[in-house]
Amino acid sequence: MSVIIETSIGDFTVDLYTDERPRCCLNFLKLCKIKFYNFSLFHDVQSNLVAQTGDPTATGRGGESIFARLYGEQARFFDMEISPRIKHTRKGLVSMVNNGSGMHGSQFFITLAENLDYLDGKHTVFGEVAEGFEIIDKLNDTFCGEDNRPHQDIRCALIG
Repeated sequence: MSVIIETSIGDFTVDLYTDERPRCCLNFLKLCKIKFYNFSLFHDVQSNLVAQTGDPTATGRGGESIFARLYGEQARFFDMEISPRIKHTRKGLVSMVNNGSGMHGSQFFITLAENLDYLDGKHTVFGEVAEGFEIIDKLNDTFCGEDNRPHQDIRCALIG
């Protein structure tokens, strides 16, 4: 299954690992369906590392899983799906962000470089960019402040 991520700098397509990461993909797809990600900022862009989005507060501390909408605050986050088989080995991988407690909510990032193996076991890869690598390169080349926030806002216009 694939989704198109439309951004203010162009569009790219992500193929999801629905068989290997069913819970992460379900969470992501359901959040897409309710338009949760629409107008989200890429709030943390670290050149040759990652570009992070999916936080409605754009602080890196917000967001929630779809399960919170279904089951309440106790389900704000869900357990990571870790498999040693899928690693952060190349540019364009899409991963759920670990909230610091081994849990995921809504935030995700796209890898902007290869061989980021130190992310393995900490964040769950659930897809990969299939088309639009020039947009990933634009994200990587974005001018950012010391806090890694782009000087010019880059937003997800629509994910679906």
